[in-house]
Amino acid sequence: MNNQLQEKPSILLVDDEKANLKILSGLLKDDAQILLAKSGEQAISKAMELRPDIILLDIIMPDMDGFEVIKRLKNSAVTSSIPVIIISGLVDANLEQEGLRLGACDYIQKPFHSAIVKARVALHLKLLQQRQLLEQLALIDPLTAIANRRKYEDTLKVEWQTAVRAGTCLSLAIVDVDYFKQFNDTLGHAKGDKALEQVASVLSEQLKRPKDLAARYGGEEFVLLLPETDVEGGKGIVNTCRLAVESLQIEHPGSKTSQVLTISAGGITCYPKDEKGMEEVLNKADQMLYTAKEIGRNAVHWNEIINMVGK
Repeated sequence: MNNQLQEKPSILLVDDEKANLKILSGLLKDDAQILLAKSGEQAISKAMELRPDIILLDIIMPDMDGFEVIKRLKNSAVTSSIPVIIISGLVDANLEQEGLRLGACDYIQKPFHSAIVKARVALHLKLLQQRQLLEQLALIDPLTAIANRRKYEDTLKVEWQTAVRAGTCLSLAIVDVDYFKQFNDTLGHAKGDKALEQVASVLSEQLKRPKDLAARYGGEEFVLLLPETDVEGGKGIVNTCRLAVESLQIEHPGSKTSQVLTISAGGITCYPKDEKGMEEVLNKADQMLYTAKEIGRNAVHWNEIINMVGK
């Protein structure tokens, strides 16, 4: 679920009738954290901001009906995977079919039976938990036990979209272990793997906020994703990572930079303005990494792009 699996799940109830919200809240409050929305627009806003584990959605609402809400939720990378259960008083097989076609996972008719609502919500929360456990295993790098490249790419899509919507900045850095081929050639691949594990652990430890992400990008390269982090903040965090790796004091007889293992990093802070540009920002960070290596390695080089508009 969006937080730790052992914590209470969150359920967003969407209905323009206060009486229905009160009944459903009372029914589910012992099993979940309850969030409320009285309109389609409010539902989308809260889903984007709070990312509930599941949504119970009425169909008939003023201004924006439940079908339009589902469409907009499923078209957003931030909310597309959130299960939606329709609760409606409309007894129409065609409407039920339409809701399921748009991406709803279940359809409960009003007047509803309390036991059925609780049972179906519990079932979908259990299915969600099982799916997320499998997804977590698929998103972890087996050597270093941190996020893998797929997890980074998925997270970047979400955080990029969030930055576009909120008008906030985003920082990203590529980290490379200096002279890692020489490390392997000199000390062997077993020690090389152990060193990568230690570097990954240290990088993760320096990221203090839940939204920050350290991932193994491939080989001896790592990527750090820092949402809502400006230039000074990004440079500071990544430089702290550099110093922390150096302080591990892992002997590196093959290095031309230091007697111990070090890293170089290239970073970029950008202000995304549209849905494009994600690949470009990684290329820009890679250019900064190249510069960091050119100036002697064991260094952090950074750039800033004010208007990150995709081409």
